[in-house]
Amino acid sequence: MIFIAVKFTVRPEHSDSWIERTAAFTAATRAEPGNLFFEWSRSVDDPNQFVLLEAFADGDAGAVHVGSDHFKAGLETMAEAIASVPEIVNTEIEGAGWSRMAELSPKNG
Repeated sequence: MIFIAVKFTVRPEHSDSWIERTAAFTAATRAEPGNLFFEWSRSVDDPNQFVLLEAFADGDAGAVHVGSDHFKAGLETMAEAIASVPEIVNTEIEGAGWSRMAELSPKNG
């Protein structure tokens, strides 16, 4: 599995519209056969920072993603709104996605 985490710092005037701005890119990526997940979060400490966690089945699926028209269009759309170059972690790990956390379970109650 290819796992990617990206931090985007967005210009303040675009922060509230970031999720809408990236909606088409998000939907198209989630529809890719090799996409395992593609999830956005907004920082609780910095309202102008968004984190994207994404995973692809393998390197081939990642290459299809990067070569897609929606990837190119998404980069263009995001470039108009970011304040700095995004930070990224991109690594290949064993496994096919999410597993259960052994140390925590809901309490009855």
